[in-house]
Amino acid sequence: MARALLVVDVQNDFTEGGALGVSGGDAVAQRISVFLGQHAGEYDLIVGSRDWHHGDDDNGGHFAGAQGPDFVDTWPVHCVQDTPGADYHPAFDTGSVDVHVYKGQGAPAYSAFEGRTADGVPLGEVFEQRDVREVDIVGIATDHCVRASALDALAGGAAVTVYEDLVVGVDPARSAAALDEVRAAGGLVDHSDTDEGLHRPGGARL
Repeated sequence: MARALLVVDVQNDFTEGGALGVSGGDAVAQRISVFLGQHAGEYDLIVGSRDWHHGDDDNGGHFAGAQGPDFVDTWPVHCVQDTPGADYHPAFDTGSVDVHVYKGQGAPAYSAFEGRTADGVPLGEVFEQRDVREVDIVGIATDHCVRASALDALAGGAAVTVYEDLVVGVDPARSAAALDEVRAAGGLVDHSDTDEGLHRPGGARL
C-alpha cells in the first residue's frame, strides 16, 4: 500500500499576476516547497498536475467567448500549453515530483484525475499501478481543482487529507464550503505543521 502527495495546479496563471491569479498563490507555492524539503521522503509517489489547455479553441466551452467569462463555467484564457502561464510557479520546487499529469486539453477539466501523463496514462491508472491508497492533497485552487481532485480521490477509495495551510482558494466562503464537502465525503482536513516540522504520515502529531 502506497502513499502519494498530489500537488494541484501550482502554475503561474493561478498565482499573483497570472490570468486567473489567486491571492496567496505565491506564498502557497513557497510553503509547498518547504513542505517537500521536509517531507518528500515520506511519500512513495509525488504527482504534480497542470492545466494544459489548447490555445486554438475554446476547450469545450471552458474559455469564454465574446460575452465574457462567468467565472463559474467559463473563464478567461489561461494555462495554454507551452506558454509561461502554464509553467509551474518558480517557487514550486519540482525536483521531487515523480509524475506530471496534464489536464484540460480541449475540454473543461478540474480534477487532476481527468489528467494524463505525457504518455497518456490517466492519473487513476498511475495510482492503481502504484497501489496508492493514501493521498495528501495541496495546491490551487481550494474551491475548484483542489476540491474536485479530493472528491475524485475519495470516490476512488483512497484515504484523503487536504492540508489547509498548503492550499489557497479564489473565494473564502466557497473554499470553506469545499473543505466541508471534503470532510462530509470522508476526507480529512488537516494542518501540515510545515513550519514546525512536526508532521507525521497519516496526520498524527509528535
